[in-house]
Amino acid sequence: MNLVDRVKNILLQPKSEWGVIAGESTSVADLYKGYIAPLAAIGPVASIIGMSVVGISLPFMGTFRVPLGGAIASAVTSYALTLVGVFIIALIIDALAPTFGGEKNQTQALKVAAYASTPSWVAGIVMLLPMLGIVGLVAALYGLYLLYLGLPQLMKAPQEKAVAYTAVIVVVAIVVMMVVGGLSNLFITTPTLPIGEMGAGMR
Repeated sequence: MNLVDRVKNILLQPKSEWGVIAGESTSVADLYKGYIAPLAAIGPVASIIGMSVVGISLPFMGTFRVPLGGAIASAVTSYALTLVGVFIIALIIDALAPTFGGEKNQTQALKVAAYASTPSWVAGIVMLLPMLGIVGLVAALYGLYLLYLGLPQLMKAPQEKAVAYTAVIVVVAIVVMMVVGGLSNLFITTPTLPIGEMGAGMR
């Protein structure tokens, strides 16, 4: 199945698509090359354009643009950490499987981590317009639903334990995302505008 079809199916018909995914034979390298790497790049690439070309609006300060070098450094850092982060989440999913009555399987765990991240990665396109960041939150919430559906099918966890399993993984994912966001933001500097320039900056 090609990338576009998989994205469409996991977003629009996740219950049946998880069943298809569970039966697929793949490798970590193929998952990264064919799915994780291209989708995870959407947000970082869009953020370069959004921060350096469109600009970021700050209340009472107007709109400022991040220097291109800083935007690229931030995007590259975010991208690299995302690739590592999804693998770490997969390791946690795999390690906790027996705790929730499931079966350990690293490849299946990576599938869960990758495909449940699809909404957030696709929604990364809104970084072209940073003020639409709320869309990313909605996408993340849908990703939690995908995680909830995928864990029982791929990790063989009983359905009655899926909520608790999902909750633990969500906590881990939040920590990972905070680390990714914090480190990538180290490259972004917010200029202090003189009072006389604030009005001009908002026009």
